Amino acid sequence: MLDQAYSRRQFLGLAGGLASIVGLGLVGCGGSGASDAADKGSAAAAESVSGEVTYDGASSFQALVEAAAEKFMDANPDVSVSGSGNGSGKGLTAVAAGTVTIGNSDVFAETKLEADQVKKLVDHEVAVVGMGPVVSKNVTVDDLSLEQLKGIFSGQITNWKEVGGDDAKIVVLNRKAGSGTRATFEAAVFGDEAVDFKGDAELDKSGDVQTQMGSTDNAISYLDFSHFDDSKFNAVKVEGVEPKSKNVTDDSFKIWATEHMYCAKDADEATKAFLDFMLSDDVQGKLVEEQGFIPVSAMKVVKDASGKVSAK
Repeated sequence: MLDQAYSRRQFLGLAGGLASIVGLGLVGCGGSGASDAADKGSAAAAESVSGEVTYDGASSFQALVEAAAEKFMDANPDVSVSGSGNGSGKGLTAVAAGTVTIGNSDVFAETKLEADQVKKLVDHEVAVVGMGPVVSKNVTVDDLSLEQLKGIFSGQITNWKEVGGDDAKIVVLNRKAGSGTRATFEAAVFGDEAVDFKGDAELDKSGDVQTQMGSTDNAISYLDFSHFDDSKFNAVKVEGVEPKSKNVTDDSFKIWATEHMYCAKDADEATKAFLDFMLSDDVQGKLVEEQGFIPVSAMKVVKDASGKVSAK
């Protein structure tokens, strides 16, 4: 996965390429919403769109946004889409301040911004992602309870032998404050209980966790499913439930989040068009799952801003 300050490439030429989704352009921010965009899918557009779309935020689904941006720019050569993955908190702050046109987040804006800031934004729920604990290849533990995770990530459990593993110090690799992945993980493990344990290191991005976990023995951290890499580390069960997308859809696996893309209510046409593309069949019908995420339509439950889960 790439955590970079620019899109993978910006397409030029293709003068005859019309925007496959521009007919949806007014839906993205302040319009009729995701259902209309999905219904229209990739209907032919009457005219092309131009402009610059910028984003910041969650690194967990940056690769999905990048992959969609490539397809969008391929069809819309007069639009550039670029951004970075500096964490949900930074993305939400940036879109609220108007320094980017889209803020990507693993958490609802209500959890990071003031109420008056939230009122100026429009939420687009583009996917669902499972997140779970990962351990170094040399760690023999393959299942942890929420209570054991709570002990480890609060600093109360410090040795692997305390949870059925070898006699070795647990190296805790945490995410920095402001990370939506961290917020989601802590909400599932700690509930409303405040926690300020930093661990042995606090890392910026999901890619940093991948790298560090691949070179550190006796370590534990957490990642979204799309960043799992069994060549570098092992994902572990939680309460006996495997970290699989199918177990997220009915909340059997408890650590998951909805991926949000926020824009201003008065966002420009290029931003609206790109967000509608994210909600179209071109993305929701295939790309979301290809990138390791769960389409919102596949979920049997929903989660609100307070973290309450209920049946659809």
